[in-house]
Amino acid sequence: MEIERKYLVSHIPDNIDSYPCRIIEQGYLNTAPVVRVRRDNNNFYLTYKGKGLMVREEYNLPLNRESYEHLIAKADGNIITKKRYEIPDGNGYTIELDIFEGKFLGTVLAEVEFPSVEEADNYNPPAWFSKDVTGDSYYQNSNMSKRVL
Repeated sequence: MEIERKYLVSHIPDNIDSYPCRIIEQGYLNTAPVVRVRRDNNNFYLTYKGKGLMVREEYNLPLNRESYEHLIAKADGNIITKKRYEIPDGNGYTIELDIFEGKFLGTVLAEVEFPSVEEADNYNPPAWFSKDVTGDSYYQNSNMSKRVL
């Protein structure tokens, strides 16, 4: 089960390069239900995500590079590329700050995952978060993959 909230940000922290960063590329084979392939640095996954915005089922299956390359070639729509920075929020959670590249250059989203809905509902985001977009499907990567640019 994935429980996460998503935010727009007012600015990128000044010391962004001091945090761990992963390079992510992903494509969608289907968007309802979500079936995604992802390269996360040198790891490869096939992911199924169920319905929902803040709470939904999620299953990750490991792939090898060859399988990933075969499947990413079959992806529909936009391939999404981003740098993901892992930033501790000071309250025991990790902010995953996604700075998009390629077709979505200029898009920046922050996600925070939680162990329970109660913790997600009670989360007090840092001041540099500008708007909670958890309930806005426009900001789901699967929907971004379908946008005509």
